[in-house]
Amino acid sequence: MAIILLQIIRTSFSGPGLERFEGKLEEVGFFRNENNTGPVLRVYAVKVIEADRETMRAFADAQPHTKYGRTLVFFFSDQIPEKVELAPVEPYFPQEYLPLLLAKFEKTPMGEGRFEVVQP
Repeated sequence: MAIILLQIIRTSFSGPGLERFEGKLEEVGFFRNENNTGPVLRVYAVKVIEADRETMRAFADAQPHTKYGRTLVFFFSDQIPEKVELAPVEPYFPQEYLPLLLAKFEKTPMGEGRFEVVQP
């Protein structure tokens, strides 16, 4: 039993973390609503320095998600400012950055991930 417990702990802490995205993606904005009793909304703005679709999708999938909540990740070109103010309602980010939007990801309330490339 102890061996199984040790194996579970070792596997939990040895998995790949967000550090694998360093130099490729950089978070430049984050919003989380204060609702702890209902659906939680998380919105991320990410600067794409050097990444492909698979890397962006893997980064989005690695973000936290709450059952019945929504997680949104917006990927922008490297021309986006260092800090982006995000909001709890659509369009979630200032529309002046829309031409810089490369892709977006949504994890739905039922946990289904949807990745869409806006600009190739």
